[in-house]
Amino acid sequence: MTQTTSAVTAGAFAPRPGAAPLARQVLAQASMEARLMLRNGEQLLLAVVIPVIVLIGGVQGSDSIGLDLSHPPVDVFTPGVLALAVMSTSFTSLAIATGFERRYGVIKRLGASPLPRVGLLAGKALALLLVEVVQIVVVCGVGLALGWNPDTAPAAFVGALLAAVLGTFAFAALGLFVAGVLRAEATLAAANLVYLLLMAGGAVVLPASAYGAFGDAVSWLPSGALGQAMRAAFLDGSIAWTHLLVLAAWAALGTALTARTFKWE
Repeated sequence: MTQTTSAVTAGAFAPRPGAAPLARQVLAQASMEARLMLRNGEQLLLAVVIPVIVLIGGVQGSDSIGLDLSHPPVDVFTPGVLALAVMSTSFTSLAIATGFERRYGVIKRLGASPLPRVGLLAGKALALLLVEVVQIVVVCGVGLALGWNPDTAPAAFVGALLAAVLGTFAFAALGLFVAGVLRAEATLAAANLVYLLLMAGGAVVLPASAYGAFGDAVSWLPSGALGQAMRAAFLDGSIAWTHLLVLAAWAALGTALTARTFKWE
């Protein structure tokens, strides 16, 4: 009886040291990152409130400022604001949050865990995609309420999905690069400044044609490529392969820079 009890006890409580599979670690990290982002008021402001204000203000004020658009304003602004929502979350919010995580030692402590650097970056990127689902639902709902009439061809959804995914990884890589090389306060200032500059002059909300002679140049920016790809999907029902390749190039560049420079503290 004593031997049987000892055997059961030993089998039930035998230690099994070792890390969980990488996929499970990434999913756990992504779940935590998404919950923290959605609980933060400042993050929600960047993720939802500002894009909605830009969408409503752009549609209502386009006639007053005399914009010459080839489609109804709501059809032009809604894809642009979807691109803006992706940029605000995957670049600005991520850079600021990561910068302060480094400052307070959160990243350093994660570096001591079994989660590898690639797992941390993948978890953050996956969390962004989860938050962007909420953004897309809200922005599309507001756009439809304002009279948005998107192209519903299968190519439109494929093009928009590819643009959102590649745009997320491109801006996430660049955001982590900024957060990894600057102090938290400098990251806060730089991320907000870049966000405002790209929103105003990066062809993300408005088409590149609205920028005159600079239109071709801004299309090569990640903001311009993302905005143009979104508009091509929902206005023309097409996949903008050139702009998607530009986003892929920015994602590769940002990933290489982040891998070389990102520090845990």
